[in-house]
Amino acid sequence: MDMNWYPIGDISDIPLLGARCVKTPHMKIAVFRTDEHTVHAIENRCPHKGGPLSEGIVHGTAVTCPLHNWVISLETGRALGADEGEVRVIPIRNEDGKLFIALENVMLEAAE
Repeated sequence: MDMNWYPIGDISDIPLLGARCVKTPHMKIAVFRTDEHTVHAIENRCPHKGGPLSEGIVHGTAVTCPLHNWVISLETGRALGADEGEVRVIPIRNEDGKLFIALENVMLEAAE
């Protein structure tokens, strides 16, 4: 499927090992910067109790929810360890420091 990419800002807007929240009409998306050039985007809602993942601690390619310490993979959206659950992973692209997300996936999944 060919996706339309929407600009959401510059990678320099996100601190290293930090996150920013992007609001769409269907959900909030947490965008994480795990190293100099790598970003990940997932739904900004912990599968446990809906905690704001963008406010969690980033370590490696995971984030720890600030409410109850669930660890969520930024690559798969799945809870790690003994916890079970997952969040949506949003396609994201870094083009020379400019960040883009594919909102079609968000809208299609929200409609299901």
